[in-house]
Amino acid sequence: MHIGLIVGIGPAATDYYYRYLIAALAAAGHDLTLTMAHADTPTLLHNQATGNVNAQVEIYRKLTNRLQRAGIEQVAITSIAGHFCIDAFKALSPVPVIDLLDIVRTRIKQRGLKRVGLLGTRLVMESHFYGVLEGVEVIPPVGNLLEVHDAYVSMATSGTASPENREVFMRTGKALANTYGCESILLAGTDLALVFKRGQNPGFETFDCAGAHAEAIVEAAMKSC
Repeated sequence: MHIGLIVGIGPAATDYYYRYLIAALAAAGHDLTLTMAHADTPTLLHNQATGNVNAQVEIYRKLTNRLQRAGIEQVAITSIAGHFCIDAFKALSPVPVIDLLDIVRTRIKQRGLKRVGLLGTRLVMESHFYGVLEGVEVIPPVGNLLEVHDAYVSMATSGTASPENREVFMRTGKALANTYGCESILLAGTDLALVFKRGQNPGFETFDCAGAHAEAIVEAAMKSC
């Protein structure tokens, strides 16, 4: 299957998905057929903050049309913040969309989680992961939500995690787990891979939303192999 990715939001997320897909397909003994199109991080964050769904969907539509001309059969957006308009985009997309929100909802249900914390951008946290986790108590950072948002935007824009960024995420994750009893902390921002490395133990349980999404993209990529 020829996969299309809408990337660039932000650069570290692009790198995460790209490396994940290359490694997973190689391990399975299959070639990766992939085309990517770049979206702009500041534009996305502005549209998300102002609730401008139509503007962002139009960007996605144009990029997907370009990708379709290159031969893609399915498309995915490598940004959780970028899923704020995913339903509207799915209604207009010329190809099927591999929806991160649907995938995370299914995996959370499979794991039987009932109380989770959130790290990500402001809207993702304030909306309790866009309200899609039915039957799950979703707890955003308490008392420092904007601090987490600012640290995330700084990291996503620069593509690097400063020691100060890391301290914010680690401190907040531990508080959500130890003080508020969250069974797992949703890494609800793809750039959090800069802080939470695969296989490392941060001292609390995490759920890698981008990892679940990337795994589903791999499954889609292998369908016609």
